[in-house]
Amino acid sequence: MRPGYGLTESCGAATFFVSDEQARGHSASCGLLLPSFCAKIVDIETGEALPPYKEGELWMKSPTIMKEYLGNAEATAATIDSDGWLKTGDLCYFDEDGLLYIVDRIKELIKHNGYQVAPAELEAILLSHPQILDAAVIPVEDEEAGQIPMAYVVRAASTDGLTEDQVIQFVAGQVAPYKKVRRVGFISAIPRSPASKILRKELVNLSSKQQIVSRL
Repeated sequence: MRPGYGLTESCGAATFFVSDEQARGHSASCGLLLPSFCAKIVDIETGEALPPYKEGELWMKSPTIMKEYLGNAEATAATIDSDGWLKTGDLCYFDEDGLLYIVDRIKELIKHNGYQVAPAELEAILLSHPQILDAAVIPVEDEEAGQIPMAYVVRAASTDGLTEDQVIQFVAGQVAPYKKVRRVGFISAIPRSPASKILRKELVNLSSKQQIVSRL
């Protein structure tokens, strides 16, 4: 199986792998741009184009890019700039060979002390723990830091002994200090959509309710 990348707005795939061997050799990537596409990685704050391995928003151009959101000029203007670049809303980077890597959705980034933390990165680390069956990371409001990363974890069978501190330390040993998980909740299942996407809003609501109860 060869992974790829595309959006509804791109009207189909935008990247591909030329062979199964190439796909196996770059399993974390979505492949190379199709010949009809050009793209750049843009700094979220400054709008400047970034070099390989620097994370930013993926912008794309192609004859297949949609013209507009029908009847919604405001949404169209926010998504496609005056030069025809489609702002995907995805945090990505290219390597030196032009292979595309998806990091996370920009709207899901956790803003901690001026830094931006990608939940997907922390989730991948959590899922590498042998005692964790599933995991999701959400933002929790914090007076000092703005937001802090909180992990909801599903313990693997027969691992009730896994503690919050063990999870926090496991992640802390693999990330920069600002990316550390600050709080952990244990849950029987991570809420997901039929397409298997994490329903983060449900977890944010659950966290808010738990904080209210803890104050009573």
